Amino acid sequence: MPVLPRFLPGAPRWALALPLVALLAAPSALAARPGSATPPLAALAGGALAAGGLAVVLVWRVRTVPGERSLWARMAVAGLVAPAALLLADVLLALPVPAAVVATPLLWAPVVAFPFAYGGLVRWNRYSTSLADPNDVLNGSAAVLAVVAVLGTVVEHTGGRLADLPWWRLQPLLAQDAALFVVAGTALSMVFLGAMWRDPRTWLVLGAFVVQLSGAAATTLAGGEPVGWTALAGAVGACCLGLAAVLEPAPSSPQPADPTASTVGAFVVIAASTAILVTSALTGSSGFPVWCAAVAATGSSVRLLVNVRELAQLAVSRREALTDELTGVANRRAVLRRVEELCDERSPVVLALLDLDKFKEVNDGLGHSAGDDLLRLVAARLGPALAPSDVLGRLGGDEFAVVSRVPGGQAPTERAELLGRLLCDRLAEPFEVGGLSLHVTVSIGLACSDGATGAPGGAGRALLLRQADAAMYDAKRTGAEVAVYDSSRHGDSSGHLALVEELRHGLSSGQFVLHHQPQLDIASGRPVGVEALVRWEHPTRGLLGPAEFLPLAEVHGLMGALTDTVLCQAVAQAAAWRRAGHDLRVSVNLSASNLLDTGLPGRVAGLLADHGVPPSAIVLEVTESVLLSDPDRSLTVVAALAALGTTVSIDDFGTGYASLTYLRQLPVAELKLDRSFTADLLTDARAAAIVSSTIGLAHQLGLRVVAEGVEDAATLADLRLLGCDESQGYLHSRPLPADRLEQWLAARPVPAVLG
Repeated sequence: MPVLPRFLPGAPRWALALPLVALLAAPSALAARPGSATPPLAALAGGALAAGGLAVVLVWRVRTVPGERSLWARMAVAGLVAPAALLLADVLLALPVPAAVVATPLLWAPVVAFPFAYGGLVRWNRYSTSLADPNDVLNGSAAVLAVVAVLGTVVEHTGGRLADLPWWRLQPLLAQDAALFVVAGTALSMVFLGAMWRDPRTWLVLGAFVVQLSGAAATTLAGGEPVGWTALAGAVGACCLGLAAVLEPAPSSPQPADPTASTVGAFVVIAASTAILVTSALTGSSGFPVWCAAVAATGSSVRLLVNVRELAQLAVSRREALTDELTGVANRRAVLRRVEELCDERSPVVLALLDLDKFKEVNDGLGHSAGDDLLRLVAARLGPALAPSDVLGRLGGDEFAVVSRVPGGQAPTERAELLGRLLCDRLAEPFEVGGLSLHVTVSIGLACSDGATGAPGGAGRALLLRQADAAMYDAKRTGAEVAVYDSSRHGDSSGHLALVEELRHGLSSGQFVLHHQPQLDIASGRPVGVEALVRWEHPTRGLLGPAEFLPLAEVHGLMGALTDTVLCQAVAQAAAWRRAGHDLRVSVNLSASNLLDTGLPGRVAGLLADHGVPPSAIVLEVTESVLLSDPDRSLTVVAALAALGTTVSIDDFGTGYASLTYLRQLPVAELKLDRSFTADLLTDARAAAIVSSTIGLAHQLGLRVVAEGVEDAATLADLRLLGCDESQGYLHSRPLPADRLEQWLAARPVPAVLG
């Protein structure tokens, strides 16, 4: 059931009665003497009442209702022109001036009010307007002049009563008709803008100007003599406009300003003006219409040039909005738009996501400018290899995307495999960056849709993105360069994106905690330290171990924040234990990305100073493969950490391919034997030999040896005979929260091996 229009709260309804009084006074205009150009006093009084009531309503609307102020403020100014013209006409009536002079202010009033009314309508229900001419007055004025030229030409060639009028009496008549005609046409265009046809105020504003146009036209056709309909039309128009100002607006959709609309208007004005100029040239006529046509054509030409410049700027802005500033290829917005377009068209499509491996190392080791150069080189190499219809884009960071429409006759999966191999081949050759030759490895995830069964629009786009990202993550995790999405293998992993966002939230909301596994001196059985192991207290999944989130943190650049969280908690806990009388070292694991973070030593030093913990109380563990895979670049960070006085430990020693030269050069102070050796120590002679030789080598290098994975007393006894320094494993305790570890320390029995 349609809702009836309602008045705005506090609307001055009494002011709306004044135009109604004017309606009663208007018929007295019929008493005017035929042939007289003097407006009847009753008509002037009625017009004054209508204009006064309208002015009050519009001023109230502007002052008390901020919505659509750009429209009603200009309408208020336009509404004040009529009372001023009536007042001036009333003054002229008392003076000994010709009757035609008395009517002049009334005839020119619509022309004076035109820029304000037209500008308000142009700004109504629009987000923004032209920067060069926000009210579009230049185009509107040119349109008025063009209409004046057309009317003047018609009068000149048809003759009649108007043709006998002097130009100074004729032109005001034509000018007011032209001004009201353009305003009424602009009001009519509002009906088709953003569902404005549903708003009754639109029709009231349109009716107001159409009625006023009809009244002005009646005066013109009467040879410039006011008729009864002139005053009546003014009062009716004031009623409509005032009523529109006090009604509540109906729902509508604001629209952005469109330069093409004013461009079309400029073309129409230029065409009409040119037709007048051609007609005058052929007929040999001249005069005011010709001048109006010439000025109108000039004004619209200027406006057209402004529009062309604005459209060119708009094209540049749209291109920039869809282009990655660094590489010049499409940006994330353009890539997603292309995927959505193909999904809407139900076209077979392949989406490839590319992530450069270890790109952070390039930024950290060579600087961000070198990283930017590498991204530009990657984009420049991939672009020429793609089909013209393919879209290459950069989603952000070191992640690229390729959107490819599958050619007819080719299966989407076949196209995905070919595209993956093509991209890998293009990146196989090294890049010259900063004077160095860099080999870039990449992880590529591909997802495809046959178009017929895929979801359309935004849903299809989101699905392809999830699938391609899941495949890309699988390629990075497994070390494969390319992975095509397979629902049987990647169906569960597609949810890791949500887990990544939860990981970000968990880091900022304190969901990560530490569990501590004790380390004991084998000779004395005394607890000498703990290894801090991070756990995620997930709000819905419960307590998660590191294997469930550490790979995600490393891949998605969150390892730095996670390490900082662990370090903060570990140092704070070490300080608390020292205050409680427990002199325990705390070991913290570092990742590959941490060793390339040159700011890490400074942050560690700050934490130690803030909590009053000596550097020797902190052990920083790095796996052998991470430390020795790029020792030259890791040496700076490791040396800085060792210079603080902290202990650097090689974790899982024996599982990689360690170079003894690097082991001698790197400032490490501890080796941790991997659990795979301790587990087979009693059953495998080769494992026992490796453990024995490793302990001997470490001691000769001045390193402490910690055995991980000790689960039985016999293994511990054998390690004691081999001279191992410390042990860690389930034999002593599982990883425990800090409070439970303190209980374990208080209740710990003396080990049997000491007896």
